[in-house]
Order: sequence, then C-alpha cells, then structure tokens
Amino acid sequence: MTTTLPAYDEVVARYEPVIGLETHVELGTNTKMFCGCPTDFGGEPNTRVCPVCLGLPGSLPVANKAAIEAIIRIGLALNCSIAQWCRFARKNYFYPDMPKNFQISQYDEPICVDGYLDVEVGGETVRIEIERVHLEEDTGKTLHVGGATGRIHGATESLVDYNRAGIPLVEIVTKPIPGTGALAPEVAKAYVTELRDVIRTLGVSDVRMEEGSLRCDVNTSLNLPAQEWGTRTETKNVNSLRSVERAVRSEMLRQASVLDAGGRITQETRHFHEDTGDTTPGRSKETATDYRYFPEPDLVPIAPDPAWVAELKAALPELPRVHRRRLQQQWGLSDLDMQSVLNAGAVELIEATVAAGTTPAAARKWWLGELSRRANESGVELADIGATPAQVAELQGLVDAGKLNDKMARTVLEGVVDGEGSPTEIMTSRGLEVVSDTGALTAAVDEAIAANPGIADKIRSGKVAAAGALVGAVMKTTRGQADAKTVRELILTRGSCWPGTPTCTPRPA
Repeated sequence: MTTTLPAYDEVVARYEPVIGLETHVELGTNTKMFCGCPTDFGGEPNTRVCPVCLGLPGSLPVANKAAIEAIIRIGLALNCSIAQWCRFARKNYFYPDMPKNFQISQYDEPICVDGYLDVEVGGETVRIEIERVHLEEDTGKTLHVGGATGRIHGATESLVDYNRAGIPLVEIVTKPIPGTGALAPEVAKAYVTELRDVIRTLGVSDVRMEEGSLRCDVNTSLNLPAQEWGTRTETKNVNSLRSVERAVRSEMLRQASVLDAGGRITQETRHFHEDTGDTTPGRSKETATDYRYFPEPDLVPIAPDPAWVAELKAALPELPRVHRRRLQQQWGLSDLDMQSVLNAGAVELIEATVAAGTTPAAARKWWLGELSRRANESGVELADIGATPAQVAELQGLVDAGKLNDKMARTVLEGVVDGEGSPTEIMTSRGLEVVSDTGALTAAVDEAIAANPGIADKIRSGKVAAAGALVGAVMKTTRGQADAKTVRELILTRGSCWPGTPTCTPRPA
C-alpha cells in the first residue's frame, strides 16, 4: 500500500523538528586501537587480524597512544573539555561482525565533553552543541550476497571480514538540536560538512565517506509546537553529505504522515536507501541497560597530563572557519558570495585551483558554474565530478593564452569530466584551438564583407558597431574557432578605409 506523504512546507508549518547526529570517524593511525595489526584500507578479507582484535582467549589489549592523542586534538578543535581521568568500558551485544561479542568503548566517562561547533546556514550562524566525543574500536564488516538489495533479507549467504574490527573509532555525539525549523536538513548537512573539514584539517583521518572512514547516524523527531519532543528514530550509516540532508527530510515527511494518521512513532533504527531517498525499519533501539556496560578490566584508566593537553591545543592548525574568513578577504568576496562557495562544497577546490596557477575569479567561475551544474544533474558531490583543480587551472590557462574561447573551453571541460584526458590533450584531439592567424582568417573576413554589402556600407558610413554582425558571420563560418578580437581588427582594416577607425590598411589593388 502506497502512502501519500505531505508536502514539506506543510510539515514544517505544523511540526517542529528536533535532530541529533552521531558521527563515527575512523582514525588514520598505522595500527589498530588495541593491537599491532595494520589499518590500511582494501586488503584481502581477514588478513589484517590477530588474536587480540579477534578476541581469542588469553589475548590482552593495549591502548594506542596515537589514537588517544588524535581524539584529544579533535576534542580541543570542537571546544570540548578534556577529562583528567577516564576509562574504557565493555559494551555487550551480539552481532556477527563483533568477534568478541562486546565492543571496547567509553560509557559514562568519555574523554571529551561539552563542546560546540558553529556552522553557517542561510546566512546565519547555528551553534551545534557537542555532548561527548569518545573513543572505541570499530566492528568488522558483514557482506550479504545472493540477494538484490545487499541486505540480509533475500540473501543466500553472509560473509564476514574482520579487517576493520579494532580500528580506532571516534564517536562524536551532538546534543539534541531544536529550533532549526525548515532548515533542519540543511543544518544537518552543514554540521557534518564542517565536522569533516575540521577532522581533515587536523590530519587524523581521511574522512572518506565512500570508504566508511566517516559514517553518520541521523536522529530525527517531530513534535507539535510547545509540546514535548517526539519519539526519535535513528537512521544508520548514512554515507554521503547529500544523503544526510535527504535522510532528515525523508524522516520528517514519513513521521508527519504517521502522526497525521493518528499513529505513533516507534523508537527504532532505520536504513536509508540512496536510490529512493526513503528509510525502512531496522531494529528496535536498545537502551544503555540493554548493553550491560561495565568497566573494561583489561585496560588501565586514561589520565592525560594537563601540560600535554595544553601543548596539543597550542599546536592546533588554523581551523576551517578561520581559514575561510582569510580566504574570503584574499579573494575579495562578499558574505553572500562566500556562502555560495561554501554551499557548493567548493572552498578547497577553488583554493587548490588558485594554488595551481589561476585567479580566484576564474576558479570560482568554473567550479560554481559549469561543474556545479553537472554535479547537480548527476547527483554527485562537486569534488567527485571528475575534474581536478589542476585540470581546471590548465583549462583557464589555455583561455588566458588565447588558445580557447569560453564556448570551446566548456566543450573541453565536458571531455575532462568524461575522462578523455587533460584539457590540452582534448583541445588537440578535437581540433578546438582558436584560430588567430591573420592569414588563415583573411579569406573568411573578405567572404563575410562580400556577402553582407549592406553592413559593409554602414561601417563605411561610420557605424563601426555594425562590425559585430560581420564578426558573427566569420565565427559561424569557422565553427566558433576564430579569435573574435582578431576578426574584428581584420574587418576594420580590410577593403577601403572605414571612417572612424584609428588605423587602416587599404585593400591591395
């Protein structure tokens, strides 16, 4: 049975959304959290494991100092307080990709608490309060095969790869975020985007959502104005920035439909489907008591030296929000223009393009124009469109050198995005270079003059602006490859001397 969902504007007019985000970040340490197994991505299944990360009898964990340093740096960048004493706990639950049947995590004593991250949405600053940042070990990966959806329902068999089990995992949990109204989906996306940029700036993770090193669980609830917050759902493992926004919007529409029909929202996990943008039920959501937390007996507590924490804070790099302000001043952009760059996810791309040798204006033109259009049409992130900053800078260099005009450059860019090669290679292979040689263009100019005697008479009478029509005729003849400036100069110097031109070369007898 198909349910007709209400319009989004109707939902936000009747209900108030409350969102929350739990973001998991795999740290880029050389070894796992509690053993010496390597953490590199993409190895053969079950080749990066040992007795410790498999939880075999008699094995004992030892905490990874680099991971502890990384989470403290993340906490400091998120304006958190760093605990002077904390410890790990066992989170008990059964799942096939949990080799020990418990996860070493942190429960009531996280290492970082009470922080915040400011994001820009709709020209306003929204402060996202951070409840906790804690450290744990990642799980393995279960692959369901033989079915159409990749999920356990309909699969003929399931395979487990424990290579990822034990990789250091940081979980960043926001406090509930009320008051965002219709902007709730955009706020969620902006927060994850900003968080990703912060962590990438710190250099503690590659935060590649497509590889699972950044994963987001999206909590959503609806309530009537002035009433208690509604029951929340948790959409698990949303794996792109665009999907974070879509998941919030989808849940708002679904929950409103249930509430409008007099139903009740079930507290549960849900799966987000990239192809449809819908969510479907997962499992009922456990509470803390269901996990039977207790202190991890095989690990000593963590007590970071305050002097060490102070050193880490002093060594933090320039964070993205400060960095963007500096770039905005360097590029001479208004707040509105910079917000457009930010909304498109183009800050780093434009910066890298400028570093590759072009101007901020030219870089912004290509990334926010042709490339953003193609990204929106294909439903991919701008950074994944298929063109690199170096290629965009090379393309603009060909334009600046007079080898390509704007129309030809767009054609070349299409070839770059389609994987045909570099801009120079595509220009050469397609024969798109601008013709600026006067000898090659003279015949086309004479032909245009002869074919348009009325326009030629206007130029002779002093109406120099009429030369534009002849320029257009020559461009059509040369399939847009003639250099317009050169063509205009030739038109004004061919034949009898046109009145009003600064220089004139009489036509040979």
